[in-house]
Amino acid sequence: MSAVVALWHREVLRFLLDRSRVFSSIGQPVVFWLMFAGALHRSFTPTGTANYGEYFFPGTLAMIALFTAIFSTITVIEDRKEGFLQSVLVSPVPRWGIALGKILGSATLSLLNALVFFVFAPLVGVPFDPAGAVGAFVVLAVISFALAALGFALAWVMDSTAGYHGIMMLFLMPMLLLSGAFFPAKGAHPIVEFLMAIDPLTYGVAALRYEFYGVGHPTTEGLPALWVCRVVTIGFAVAMFVLGSLVCMRRTARDAT
Repeated sequence: MSAVVALWHREVLRFLLDRSRVFSSIGQPVVFWLMFAGALHRSFTPTGTANYGEYFFPGTLAMIALFTAIFSTITVIEDRKEGFLQSVLVSPVPRWGIALGKILGSATLSLLNALVFFVFAPLVGVPFDPAGAVGAFVVLAVISFALAALGFALAWVMDSTAGYHGIMMLFLMPMLLLSGAFFPAKGAHPIVEFLMAIDPLTYGVAALRYEFYGVGHPTTEGLPALWVCRVVTIGFAVAMFVLGSLVCMRRTARDAT
């Protein structure tokens, strides 16, 4: 476990020392939120919310977690180029331990960055009570771990940061757009509604809405049941960790050279 802690600490420290990554991971989602909240302030008001900024708030938390996971897991590619990854791979540390240390570091950063924005909830009308705050924190932690594990798995098989960014735009951004962060599934085209239903991040965003508003609130009408959201979100996190561990074990020959 000492190796896992060391890798976790290295990931957190390395990211925090890179101010451009810290600013980008928080700044981009906040800019998105300000632009969409301002442009659609009254023209698009989902049921149960006073304005679009309130509706978009839980989605912005998920967006911050996603963007931080993307920017922090790029270090996997950089570590390979710098030779650090090769030295870790030939050490006695098990492959799942390498994956866990890197993922936990990225997940910690994702959660911390999301919590910076979390404190603005009362300012936009989002209900904020201790029980809901704790529940939202736990959901955010699971979402952050899942996205960090997914980012790790994708970064591990990439040879360049350019290729990683390409995959991000092709795969991760649609996952966010179809998660219900920007618009509810109700009223969408049947194909889009189906894609939203099979998007695992949909259930994480829905779980956040449940934690903020509670069961029975107009904002949560039409969402999957709370227990379904929790099961799928936890299952997504576990599946992504298993995927990251398997990918880490399968690329031994290439990464040891």
